[in-house]
Amino acid sequence: MAIKNVLFIMADQLRWDYLGCAGHPHLHTPNLDALAKRGVRFANSFVQSGICGPSRMSYYTGRYVSSHGATHNRVPLSVGEVTLGWHLRNSGRALTLCGKTHVMPDAHGMQRLKLDGANDLKVLLDEGWFQPIDRYDGHHAEPNGAYAEWLRAQGYNSRDPWTDYVISTEAPDGSVHSGWKMRNVKWPARVAEAHSETAYTTNRAIEFIRARGEQPWVMHLSYVKPHWPYVAPAPYHNMYGLDQCLPVKRHPAERDANAHPVQRAFQDEEVALNFVAEECQDTVKPVYQGLITQLDTHLGRVFAELERQGRWQDTLVIFTADHGDYLGDHWLGEKELFHDCIQRVPFILYDPSTAADATRGSTDNRLVEAIDVVPTILEALGQDAAPHLLEGRSLLGATRGTATAWRDAVFSELDWTFRGARRRLGEPTGHHHAWMVRTAQWKYIHWSSGYRAQLFNLAEDPDEFHDLGTDPAHHATCEAMRERLLAWFTTLKRRTTISWAEAELRTDSYKKAGVFFGEW
Repeated sequence: MAIKNVLFIMADQLRWDYLGCAGHPHLHTPNLDALAKRGVRFANSFVQSGICGPSRMSYYTGRYVSSHGATHNRVPLSVGEVTLGWHLRNSGRALTLCGKTHVMPDAHGMQRLKLDGANDLKVLLDEGWFQPIDRYDGHHAEPNGAYAEWLRAQGYNSRDPWTDYVISTEAPDGSVHSGWKMRNVKWPARVAEAHSETAYTTNRAIEFIRARGEQPWVMHLSYVKPHWPYVAPAPYHNMYGLDQCLPVKRHPAERDANAHPVQRAFQDEEVALNFVAEECQDTVKPVYQGLITQLDTHLGRVFAELERQGRWQDTLVIFTADHGDYLGDHWLGEKELFHDCIQRVPFILYDPSTAADATRGSTDNRLVEAIDVVPTILEALGQDAAPHLLEGRSLLGATRGTATAWRDAVFSELDWTFRGARRRLGEPTGHHHAWMVRTAQWKYIHWSSGYRAQLFNLAEDPDEFHDLGTDPAHHATCEAMRERLLAWFTTLKRRTTISWAEAELRTDSYKKAGVFFGEW
């Protein structure tokens, strides 16, 4: 049976090592573990940026950050960039969204094109060619949004039920506390579990699948959890004890006088200074794990709906995340830098084709990138591969055992212009970027603005504690990795307005156009 539907699931800020099937000794994720048994778990999957916005734009365009240009949160994706929704326009399927995208409209670009709010094209461009079932980005109050309206209909009488109930907690004495303060997340959310963000988003997704029936569909189901605020409803807020949490990974060498200055500046961010405290880690980690189990529970509802409708036979399923979370590792909190706990993400691919039967339940250790999602979906649906645009590769060759040559490095980048770390280092607003190239053994990071490079030997130092970037004994390795990064940079696809077939037709064709220069 041909693949008819696609379910593209993304969690927000979910570490690669926080799933049962990835080896976490205590975390309960039975539904995702079952998905891995149905398909292939890619154990070495990496994002193109360690922050929501640029990472997601790479997922949606199939292009590296240096190519699509949306380098940080709230940096708009150019009106000229093409996302998965545009690629699917001739497939008889719309790219429908349930949840978060972080797409920011290119207001300046649309103004140049004179697109106003009444134009259908303007509406599609605003959403990055997604057609929202229910867009819910979370992370801040949306008092006029669909979720807020729904909460009020459930009896949460508030102008801003997200702030007052969803991310507020209630102590045993009945006092109410803000979940923005991490010390308060040890108590349950004031919202009932059935009315939580994860439950609500799942409800909307199931409604959509039921309504489609036998009509083909492509849905991006994008959850806002386990991203902060780390507030969970009962019973997930205290489901795990400290003895079931992973220990913090950090080393004094990461903070000494020889530590990289940019990394040290990030260690002085407020979130990092708070996560250094054992009390903060001990409060947040159990709740973080509870939010993941809650997510897994509701995905079980989605998977059960696929079963009821017989959709496992014709639906491609992808599960991944936009980046990880430090949780105190490396003396840091939040995300952004290049450690594996941020850049490496879970990635499970269920391919319903019988050609994939031999790989079911396997773990594939080959290097995978976020930009591989769009080519995988396009191949699954028999659509144009758009090689002049896409910089990833389809993973169906891996699931079906036909892939031969494979990449031996992955790449990621960071625009740190917008961080307070830049000001603390005395740098003016401008071009402040870093790029990572990672192989099985080495991780090399090139910093602009005159900062030295970093180098880690992952074979001998898998926790990335010891920066070898200034070690004379590794100068040759640094140079080789720098050359590798430059070679990658020269292959980025900047000529995107014509296809390769059009370029072939135009090659050496000037005489056909009546131009005869150079003749004797």
